[in-house]
Amino acid sequence: MQLPPNVTDRAFARLAEIGAGAQGQALRVAVEGGGCSGFQYEIKLDEPADDDLVLEGSGDGAGEKVIVDAISLPFLTGATIDFTEELIGARFVIDNPNASSSCGCGTSFSM
Repeated sequence: MQLPPNVTDRAFARLAEIGAGAQGQALRVAVEGGGCSGFQYEIKLDEPADDDLVLEGSGDGAGEKVIVDAISLPFLTGATIDFTEELIGARFVIDNPNASSSCGCGTSFSM
């Protein structure tokens, strides 16, 4: 059985701050071929599809959703989706235990 990705409270709270759920949208996390390491993450606001895995927030992120399509799910098994704010900027990040290496920007990886 595959462990679904974990989404931090901080990520759900950020979605609430930008009003994603109020607009009927969720944070889509997908894996596509390409990037400098072989695979790359696509992170965007989107509407859920019927076959998406839907992860729902609680607390400050109640009502917010993160969605993952069925094809991307095996690549994200056990991953953690978080939101970080640093001097270089703020962004959603993925800590993926399945990745054997990743590029410096953190948006592409290999397995």
